Amino acid sequence: MLLDKRTRYLQIAFNYDSGLVRRILPTLPRDPRLLIEAGTPYIKREGLGAIAHIRRYWGGHVVADLKVADGADQEVAMVRAAGATAATVMGTASAETLNRFVVACEAAGVASMVDLLGVPDPLRTMQKMQSAPTVMVLHRGRDEETTRGKVLEYRHIKRIRSKFDVSISAAGGVDLGEARSAIFNGANIVVVNLVAPGDPWLGISTDANVGAIAQQFLDTIE
Repeated sequence: MLLDKRTRYLQIAFNYDSGLVRRILPTLPRDPRLLIEAGTPYIKREGLGAIAHIRRYWGGHVVADLKVADGADQEVAMVRAAGATAATVMGTASAETLNRFVVACEAAGVASMVDLLGVPDPLRTMQKMQSAPTVMVLHRGRDEETTRGKVLEYRHIKRIRSKFDVSISAAGGVDLGEARSAIFNGANIVVVNLVAPGDPWLGISTDANVGAIAQQFLDTIE
């Protein structure tokens, strides 16, 4: 399954546990524009079983948000075996890791996503890369969401596309308004976190009608 650069996707991130996956995932629209993410905290909590659990309930794209920093070949192979169709690598990783990650993803039929969290200048990351990934992810981190002035840097989109013909993902503190801004500024993918009541982050509350809100996002970015 390949991602289409002409399609706008919604990526919903599960960051808690398998119980939440069992409760919410069956309620989501069966839309090919919907990507389901096994978030980093979920994978750290439950291991590769987190990816396999999502795959049990979802026939479409499954993103493993590994944030690979080293050992790209092995990590891509592990998540592919668990059922992932996309994986992430840190843009701060070495040139060797970035390039091995893209090659490993291509060989495994996995979409390669470069996470630009903590990267002030995406072109510096791209200059280390011998070939284009599938997606470059503009990312405002969880810990940055409540920091005044920390915004998603959409100004980088044109600069990224001046070097690579890639899809652009916007992640971190994305609500409906931010989703509209992301699409308006040229992003192809918006990433929305499921957020438990009491947690400080933006996203879709796990106590809400998640399926209906997901459809709102899909309609907004269409």
